[in-house]
Amino acid sequence: MSRKGQSITLSISEQDKAELESLALEFGMMWGDRPNISKLIEAIARHQLIIGKNNDWSEERVRALDRAMRLLTDNGQSEQAQTIAQLLLERSELPIPLRTDIESFLGNLPPQWRLEIDRYILRHQPFQLSYQDARHHVWNFTVRYAKVISHEKRQYLDCWCEETEGNFDVEELQHNWSLRLDRIQDAAVIPVAGKWRTGLAQIDVEMHLLGNLGFAYQAKPEDKINEWLPDTQKMKRVVRRVSSTFWFIREVMQYAPDCVIVSPANVQALIQNKIKALYQNYHLDVSS
Repeated sequence: MSRKGQSITLSISEQDKAELESLALEFGMMWGDRPNISKLIEAIARHQLIIGKNNDWSEERVRALDRAMRLLTDNGQSEQAQTIAQLLLERSELPIPLRTDIESFLGNLPPQWRLEIDRYILRHQPFQLSYQDARHHVWNFTVRYAKVISHEKRQYLDCWCEETEGNFDVEELQHNWSLRLDRIQDAAVIPVAGKWRTGLAQIDVEMHLLGNLGFAYQAKPEDKINEWLPDTQKMKRVVRRVSSTFWFIREVMQYAPDCVIVSPANVQALIQNKIKALYQNYHLDVSS
């Protein structure tokens, strides 16, 4: 004869009962098709499930994971960011404002087309992107390299595309596009055949930094050369790999007149045109 198991009575609220049933369901402790609390407790007693503290993470660990979640989001790795967000929400020591922020993040996940772009980028899979802008113009791009990057606190898809029509950058960089993602309401994304490029098209731009700017300048990963010019202690020579003159000019114009673009000539001409337009706006003499 089989021995009957011992019975116990639990005095718990309906909410706690529902939570225990949810845990039983999560760990597969079932009686037929219903979650079974008794099996859950038995598994805990037999150390098949281990009970751990859920309030012993340091503030530094929580902050580090929160930063990692946001960096992954900015880099287009949404699925990994969601995994960290779910992990954080399981912790009881999470401050209420941060919990509310993470719940809002999970409640406003990127659209399906954006997730597809992220997956193609991770797999180095060329793809075609089609969307309609606010002026009802339809854009079609065959993308063979892309990365999601922040420019001035907004997310952009910086990509190398076969298409160049409508791109007014210098000729060497006209395959590069910088698409602002929050302006794309809906898009069609499909894979295409061919190889994935190793990066965006780039050109070398040489600039000279004068006076205090030379001393204050902090080298960037894109810099190939960063040196003081011979026979002078007040002029620094920087040669940088540039993939977009639009973003490059927006950066260096804030340092004028202490930043002088030396080469190439077509980039220097773009800067000169900016300065001439500025002079004209202030009714100054722009004669050469």
